[in-house]
Amino acid sequence: MKLICDRMLGKLAVWLRIAGYDTLYIGDFECEDEDSELLKNFLDRILLTKDRELYQKAIKNKRAAFLIVSNDVAEQMKELKKIGVSFQLLMDRCSVCNSLLRKPSREEALEVMVKEGICEDISQKYELWYCEKCKKLYWMGSHWKNMVEFLKKLDQ
Repeated sequence: MKLICDRMLGKLAVWLRIAGYDTLYIGDFECEDEDSELLKNFLDRILLTKDRELYQKAIKNKRAAFLIVSNDVAEQMKELKKIGVSFQLLMDRCSVCNSLLRKPSREEALEVMVKEGICEDISQKYELWYCEKCKKLYWMGSHWKNMVEFLKKLDQ
């Protein structure tokens, strides 16, 4: 399932990427008229929006779209269950740019650790993922545990 989120759904876009969904976010693009961009392009993706007017235009144009009602990201995630979206931590997409992640080389990992001021060699303690485009490392640190706890609350 391929998705695109309007500007009001940036946090949701990040969670969708973390869950492995190929998700674009209109805020990542430079465009003068975002609504027109969302209606005329990216037609292979389901448009996720909080904008009722944009949603109605999309449906009128026979464009796949889903209207998000809640302002709370956890509730937004629950709403998406209606279209078959499930949330689990996959870590195969960059949460920043949506690129596919891969295992870093030793040199790439060390370069990022030095750049980010990470003193310990986290590659000895954690499995690492790397975004070639962003030059960013991901690993199962304390933030991972926080994300797992957050996702558990969604099922309650």
